[in-house]
Amino acid sequence: MPDKHLSTQFDSELNSLSTRVMELGGLVESQIRQAIYALAHFNEDAAIEVIETENRVNNMEVEIDRELSSVIARRQPTARDLRLLMAISKTTANLERVGDEAERIARMVRSIIGKSGAQRTLPAGELGVAADLASAQLRKALDAFARLDTAAAVAILKEDDLLDREFDGFVRKLITYMMEDPRTISSSLDLLFVAKAIERIGDHAKNIAEFIIYVVKGADVRHSSMEHIELAIK
Repeated sequence: MPDKHLSTQFDSELNSLSTRVMELGGLVESQIRQAIYALAHFNEDAAIEVIETENRVNNMEVEIDRELSSVIARRQPTARDLRLLMAISKTTANLERVGDEAERIARMVRSIIGKSGAQRTLPAGELGVAADLASAQLRKALDAFARLDTAAAVAILKEDDLLDREFDGFVRKLITYMMEDPRTISSSLDLLFVAKAIERIGDHAKNIAEFIIYVVKGADVRHSSMEHIELAIK
């Protein structure tokens, strides 16, 4: 009976940690939406709100790490439970970095707004598809993490190439844009940083997907080919 009681407590702690990760994910998702809105409308108030939210994201990361350390020290988990705790730690870190990227987008938007007339000529609208892809990937990664769904995780990994192609295509367009009008170079570089931040959000979603496979299958599929990953989940 005591063992069952301890096991129930441990399960409750794991569920609490997973819930906290989902809360952090929701906060970061709202940051991304607000950052993309700020970019689409060159809205400085929205950009400021994204920047101010960053402290909440950082504080949540620290709190989750503290809880993780306490659980590991007290419970000394083994096997899958330990993998789950490690994945929670890695996922939390990736979500915090997504928040950093959202903040970077907001700062670049404010920089562009500060350059008279720049927002009227920049091809910011060209980033819409990439922004939607990155946001969707993060949403799918969080949903897959909540369910520990390896099939969904693999689908996310396969979709990563789409975002990479959108980023490469935008960079080519932006280079052409700067060549045609060198006066836009400064603002265009700000927009390039925005594009890179969006691409990095997709990378962090991919990382979360890889951790899901690690938890369920015990296989580290980072830097692996898709063929190897599909074999690992069978």
